[in-house]
Amino acid sequence: MFNTSSIELSPEALKNNLRFIRRRLKKGTRLCSIIKGNAYGHGFTEFVTMAMDHGVDYFGVHAADEAYYLEKHFENMPDLFIMGSVEKDAVEWAIEKGIEFTVFDPKRLEEALQYSKKLKKKAKIHLEMETGMYRTGFELQDLDFLMKWIKKNSENIIFQGLFTHFAGAENQANFFRITRQIERFNHALATFETKGLRPVYHHTACSAVLLNYPDFVGNMVRIGILQYGYWPNKETLIRFTGDSSRNASLLRRVIRWKSKVMATKEVKKGNFIGYGTSYLAHRNMKLAIIPIGYSHGYSRSLSNNGAVLINGKIAPVVGTVNMNSFTVDITNAGKVEKGDEVVLIGKQKNREITVNSFSEQSKMMNYELLTRLPRDIERLIQSSASTA
Repeated sequence: MFNTSSIELSPEALKNNLRFIRRRLKKGTRLCSIIKGNAYGHGFTEFVTMAMDHGVDYFGVHAADEAYYLEKHFENMPDLFIMGSVEKDAVEWAIEKGIEFTVFDPKRLEEALQYSKKLKKKAKIHLEMETGMYRTGFELQDLDFLMKWIKKNSENIIFQGLFTHFAGAENQANFFRITRQIERFNHALATFETKGLRPVYHHTACSAVLLNYPDFVGNMVRIGILQYGYWPNKETLIRFTGDSSRNASLLRRVIRWKSKVMATKEVKKGNFIGYGTSYLAHRNMKLAIIPIGYSHGYSRSLSNNGAVLINGKIAPVVGTVNMNSFTVDITNAGKVEKGDEVVLIGKQKNREITVNSFSEQSKMMNYELLTRLPRDIERLIQSSASTA
């Protein structure tokens, strides 16, 4: 009601993207929708609501606090998988709620066993293997210990998953490193299976792996950026389609970020605009002031560099982006009045400002830009009529 900007989410765009993803899954492969980082800036509850409406029943988060937030907001919570941080009491809570979680060191193994016995409820664990990312995960030399441990504690533990993270599957430059990781992971999986230990899921595939290494997708995929309508990077888009212009026909952006004109002003040639001397009016100009700034996720690096849409026209940023406002040139935008819609990301009439172009201007990657959008910006799910 009083927000200076809002984010619109398109269920139809999500439906399109999920269809694109599902067509690439082998029979029996389960989709885990990755919603860490406030659903990549789209909003936890809003995005999960839309995704569940389109048949998604399994979600992956980074840490226990994200899982806790979702569990508090949904009565009929779908399956959850915590991929990263689950510390101390959070392990007990996850077991109690039947939430799956990652184990990558002996300490968490023992915590899982301890709380499982206390609650008299099996812990659903995914063992993470270190295959060359060098972040978290058990080493290959730990396999013998892990197999003995799982067999010994099978009454308290469900071997829910075996997985690894690939170190840059979106870039061909990492091909050798990724193929080495694939070999190591397949060795680990085969070693478990020779001992009769088969995880419910074996998974390596993020969005980039699904597209670039489809032959090495397990029976579960962890899909993030694709479902929101973005390619992992331009290289992946070109490798997959052979044509960087085909994106619109394959994926659709779920998000649209908009604000309103707060005020308009005229300035004569030869005057500096805003703080300091970063922009000198080179002609008589008409300006619009937009009531958001870097505190709202509109990067200061967009000063004299970014652009918005007003009346379907490109309105470039002039002067420095402030904490709570910035100024754009509307000299060529036609009649602009206070309260007119301003599109920061998304379409207006026949023009669009994409997250890609926004990212290039601000020197932030898609993932960073989206997840930096503050949680207190209002997220609105569009009606079917408005997205048709």
